[in-house]
Formats: sequence, structure tokens, C-alpha cells
Amino acid sequence: MAEVTYRSRVRGCVLGGAIGDALGGAIEFDSIAGIRARHGQAGVTGMVTDGIGRAGLITDDTQMTLFTLEGLIRAELRAATRGFADTPEVVRSAYLRWLDTQRHDAPPPPGDPHHRTGWLREQRWLYARRAPGNACLSGLRARPGRDGPLGEPGPVNRDSKGCGTVMRSAPFGLLGGSAREAFELAAACARITHGHPTGYYAAGAFAALVHFVAEDLTLYEAVHETLRLLATYPGHEETSVALRAADELAGKGEPSPERVESLGGGWVAEEALAIAVYCALTREKDFAAALLLAVNHSGDSDSTGSMTGNLLGAVRGEDALPVAWLYLLEGRETITELADDFAGRGRADPAKYPPG
Repeated sequence: MAEVTYRSRVRGCVLGGAIGDALGGAIEFDSIAGIRARHGQAGVTGMVTDGIGRAGLITDDTQMTLFTLEGLIRAELRAATRGFADTPEVVRSAYLRWLDTQRHDAPPPPGDPHHRTGWLREQRWLYARRAPGNACLSGLRARPGRDGPLGEPGPVNRDSKGCGTVMRSAPFGLLGGSAREAFELAAACARITHGHPTGYYAAGAFAALVHFVAEDLTLYEAVHETLRLLATYPGHEETSVALRAADELAGKGEPSPERVESLGGGWVAEEALAIAVYCALTREKDFAAALLLAVNHSGDSDSTGSMTGNLLGAVRGEDALPVAWLYLLEGRETITELADDFAGRGRADPAKYPPG
């Protein structure tokens, strides 16, 4: 097989996640019985339209992933110009720019008290409210507090472990460095909105998985390395149990929606992680089949589709993406440009990403 370049992995991860998100977004709140009744026994087999006839639309999962990328680009530029960057704080500022897209119909003009800077925030197509998670919204409105050690509840939404942590965390795994650094940075940034240890550990584990496959480990090896990493943190057990369940289920016969649902609905972080890993493991050679498995169930279809796409995109790169679905994807050009700026590793234009 040809070597998969870093840039191809970044594009594959970000665009693959967006495709999975769009596939699942149209059926996010439907049961598998309802999906089959509407689309046939196989469920959805491609991009389907929403209630007013649009196909290929992303949701808050991809929106927040894009702002994660933007925050990491800015943090790297700030570190280059100032010698130091508080990356979680820079990422939180990026999420506040995402929050503006949920509060307004278009970018507020200069002089408006809500005006913030940056190229990504000026993309008018992002100003769409697509069922954002309540904890993400309330967590960003809250006053940030002092973080304690990992394993203890975070200062914001202390009992929340919704999948809003993990569905936005793939970019941390693409930064380079070590798997532990990716894990801990993703966990720290998950605590911006969700305080439950399982919520932020699942985000860390997902970032570690992306890191390992981007370093050319097999997906199977990445799962087991991530389990070893998780075991070094206090309070990891709930996340580890879910990840181990996905690994074990992948070896137990032909995948199906019913098997997916045995791992949960994906509404909470560890279940979304488990479903994405299961779908990627069982359909690693067939990107389209993995995404369809990840969305055709009764749970949080857009998040599990998005995460499966992130993971397999990082494994296989952009050449594995289903071209017909990519063509229909909302914001494809912007997403690709942002992925390329991120892959430039510190060479992004400061005018587009003001380091502050």
C-alpha cells in the first residue's frame, strides 16, 4: 500500500468525520425501526434529505470540531510569537466563537459587543443551529473555574458526560507529540464544558486513538495501546470497560444495528467512543460500510457517524473517502482549507488566525 501522508490523514480525519456527521444528522433522533420503515430494511444507504429537502448538512459535531482545529492553530501561532500558549484557554475562546454561531444568524459586525475575530467565524454557512448539546452551550456560558487533577470532577457541569466532549476531540490526536500529551490536552479541553471524568477520559481516549493510527499503528494496536494508557489514570474504569466491550464485540460475528445498540445509544461519551471503535474495527476496509453501520441505529447517529469517519479517515487518508458523499458535503471547501492550514503545522496565516 502507498504511504498515507500526514496531510492526507488530516484531510481524511476531518472530512471523513463531516461525511459521517451528515449521514447521521438526518436520522439522529430516529429509532432503527423508524429508519427501516422510511428507508428500507438496510436503513439509509447514502445521503438522505432532511425535513425540507436538503442533503449533506453537517451538525454541531463538525462545527465544534472545526473550531477545535481553529483553536489549535491559534495556540500554535501564539506559542510561536509569544513563546507560550495556554492551549485550553485558546481552545475555549474558539468554542466561544462557535457559541456565537448558535446565537446569531450571521457574523455580528465590528462594533457589536459579540464581535470576535477570525476567518472561520466569518463563514456564514456555519451560522446554523443543528441540535447543539445542552452541556456544550451551558458550559461555555459558565464562568470557568480552577481544574483539579484528572480523575476528579471538573469545575463546569460536574456530572455531565455527554458525547459533546468526544465528538469534537479528534484534532488533538493529530498534533504530533506523544499519545499522553494528546490524551491530556483533549481531556483538559473537554473539561471546558463537561466535568464528569468519564466524559473527559473518553475524549482523551479518542484523541489517543487518532494519535496512534496517525503514527501508523493498526486500529487494533491503537485500541490496546489506548487501553494501556487509560489504565494509568484514576477513575478510568467506565471508559476502559466501554472500549474493551467494543474490541471484544468486534470479534463476535457479523456486525448489525442490534450489535451496535448493545454498546449503548452513543448519547454519552463512553458509548459514542465504543460504537465508533466497533464500527471502525469491523468495517476497516470499507469506509462507506463503516459509516453506514455507525449511523443506522437508534442512538446518536450523527456523533457516532462523525467519530467513525474521524477515526477511519486518520487511518486511511483522504483517498478512502466516498467521493459521491464528499461531493454533497456542506462546506467542503472551507473544511478542506481549514484541514490544510492545520496540517501546515505553524505556517498558517496570522491574518486568518489572529494569535491574540
